[in-house]
Amino acid sequence: MTALTTLRSVVRGRVVLPGDPGFDAARRPWNLAVEQPVAAVVEAADADDVAALVRHARSAGLSIATQPNGHGATGRTEGTILLRTGRLDALEIDPAARRARLGAGVSSGRLQAAVAPYGLTGLPGSSPVVSVTGVALGGGLSWFGRAHGWVADSVAAFDVVDTEGHQRHVTARTDPDLFWALRGGGGDFAIVTALELALYPAPRLFGGRVLWPAEHAPDVLEAYRRITATVPEELTAWLDLLHFPGSVPMVAVDVTHLGAEEEAREFLRPLDRLPAPVSDGRRVMPVSELGAITAEPTDPGAGLSRGELLTDLDDVAAKTLLADPIAPLLSAQIRHLGGAFTRPSDTPHGSLTEPYALYLFGLPTDPATARAVTTRQRAYAESLPVSGRKPLTFLNPGETAADAFAPAALTRLRDIKRRRDPHDVFRSNVPVRL
Repeated sequence: MTALTTLRSVVRGRVVLPGDPGFDAARRPWNLAVEQPVAAVVEAADADDVAALVRHARSAGLSIATQPNGHGATGRTEGTILLRTGRLDALEIDPAARRARLGAGVSSGRLQAAVAPYGLTGLPGSSPVVSVTGVALGGGLSWFGRAHGWVADSVAAFDVVDTEGHQRHVTARTDPDLFWALRGGGGDFAIVTALELALYPAPRLFGGRVLWPAEHAPDVLEAYRRITATVPEELTAWLDLLHFPGSVPMVAVDVTHLGAEEEAREFLRPLDRLPAPVSDGRRVMPVSELGAITAEPTDPGAGLSRGELLTDLDDVAAKTLLADPIAPLLSAQIRHLGGAFTRPSDTPHGSLTEPYALYLFGLPTDPATARAVTTRQRAYAESLPVSGRKPLTFLNPGETAADAFAPAALTRLRDIKRRRDPHDVFRSNVPVRL
């Protein structure tokens, strides 16, 4: 018997080995364009299962790659045991303390649904199906980041399993180095089984999408630039250039405002001076319905993405952005940052001074299209004023931790990795040592 064939005697959760029915489905990441080779898949029943697996892997000289569902997968999993933490789904809300304790498998949408009745919110991004823990480990850009900073800034504590297989409660006081590394440095240092997260007041929320034909893109972009130059931190606006298969090109502005509808409409008045939109979905909404704004797919699919941070969105950048159709891309999205992102942050990413993020996405329907998508993405990156730095959660499989972190932060992360996991028991989506 080998270390892999004895896994079923080590853990109580499901174990899937090569040759077992369902193995290919079990190892598959969210992004079906990423090939994810693994030696075995374990679906942990609880934190005790995780601890037992770590002890077993360490003694056998194996590595563990942890994913709730694989949204940030890069394919760097050769020879690893893929650990699924989706069953670690406990969720407790303390509305008086504005604090949530959630297992590693809890999705952003589930957290939002749980806190909405209390007039509270977490820091959700555009998709309700990603895990909160995965987002926090990567830093995390949220709809409400302009008001409250990185998702990682709001983490108060982690429950982890360390490289020895010990279960520990980690805070800034009990283990400053590990706490710092986990708040945005990725999953290379320990396996997070649960975390405690600050919640924020959200008694009122106004948001939605306004959509126009692409012929109005220059005017929409100009209005977007005027809005983002002056709005308060409670309002976030994203600009989307869209071209879905079988449809004509479109341009959209997506917004959220942590405040009254009347205030938001005043801030967004430049949009009302534009030609009549195809649709206007802005409304007062509960925080549990944020995913409806961009309506991103909630089922796995193949995609090619590239993210960048923009140092400016001046006249030259605006002209460059609209110079050619985005095809074969499906979307080119500009996210307004600033606000709380610019303030000091004791996380590996630190403060985020770039005022905008760019996210480019296309479908690799065939090899030729895949090449065309990456070529178009590269052309955008080479012609726009990008900083060369990008959030960890924006990295694609061809990029490394050096693309996300400043040299000093990366050096510190690598030192923590060497000291805390010298045997490489843990393999994150974006290893800091590569």
